[in-house]
Amino acid sequence: GEYAYIADAYVGLRVIDVTIPASPFEVGLVATPGVALDVAAAGTYAYVADSSAGLRVIDVSNPLSPDEVGHFDSPGYAADVFVSGGHAFVADRSAGLRVIDVSTPTTPVEVGFWITAGDAEAVTVSSGYAYVAAALAGVRAIDVSNPSLPFEVGFYDTPG
Repeated sequence: GEYAYIADAYVGLRVIDVTIPASPFEVGLVATPGVALDVAAAGTYAYVADSSAGLRVIDVSNPLSPDEVGHFDSPGYAADVFVSGGHAFVADRSAGLRVIDVSTPTTPVEVGFWITAGDAEAVTVSSGYAYVAAALAGVRAIDVSNPSLPFEVGFYDTPG
């Protein structure tokens, strides 16, 4: 669309107008209490993986004045987030994959989790499966077709 959402570490969430790609400029900012490591946008909300401060839900319906409307204090260290089908999937380092129902953005609620064999560093979701980069434990494939009961179905042990 017209805006890019940037997780800016110690600052928070920056909203950048990109309607003219050669001249992007900041139009909004909201500080977050943790270290903003990743952001996923869905509809009129941006979801920020905010390290030790968990998942932050930011209303960006007015990009000039983004506003935090909800949060979920995950048990680990929120490093990455992917939003799909009314759920935020959070790579929560030592606390594994957390599945958060964000259908009511003001009150996100954890509905499921899976403790990965290594620290969950990144996550992407496709066709009912979450793929989690799990540090020294490679890539874990987790069935999330029932978000309340995620379970690992396979893995690839990367050499690094």
